[in-house]
Amino acid sequence: MKNEASPNSREKILAAAKRIAQAHGYSGLNFRDLAEDVGIRAPSIFHHFASKADLGAAVARRYWEDSAASLDALLAESPDPLLCLRQYPDTFRKALENDNRMCLCSFMAAEYDDLPEAVQKEVQTFADVNVAWLAKVLSAAAVVSSKESEPRARAIFAAVGGAQLMARSRSDISLYDALIKSYRAAGLLPA
Repeated sequence: MKNEASPNSREKILAAAKRIAQAHGYSGLNFRDLAEDVGIRAPSIFHHFASKADLGAAVARRYWEDSAASLDALLAESPDPLLCLRQYPDTFRKALENDNRMCLCSFMAAEYDDLPEAVQKEVQTFADVNVAWLAKVLSAAAVVSSKESEPRARAIFAAVGGAQLMARSRSDISLYDALIKSYRAAGLLPA
């Protein structure tokens, strides 16, 4: 076996834990299966994460950090905030395109009562990051007033997450697309 305490092992563990959590949630994370997936011994995971709670918090933190970076990149690539709002649902669609997986933090939010406090905090941060980004872009696009931007942002975030959940439960990405289209027709999302 390779040096199982290397930074590369940590990244492999985080990547495998993300895949597992997107398919099975926090409750689906276990060190034995994770170690097998990564190709290391289960006790070696403890070199990087003292507990399942530490691993879950690190995975959720990395997930929201990566999501925040993707949203910021979307804004940086397009000077048109309306275009950014139109592209926002694609960030959730990508998980469905990846073996019908869920947004990791949405999945973990469904398990909220059973999550350790550190994981709960990271899951809440994911929602906060998305709502703040949406509110900022809604205001920049003049879709709603600044006073109305946060409530609308929360509605969009909840609706997109709900669409992903419905599509996953039927293994039907076209359902996700249809729901997003209906949100646009109803005026929740810009057309």
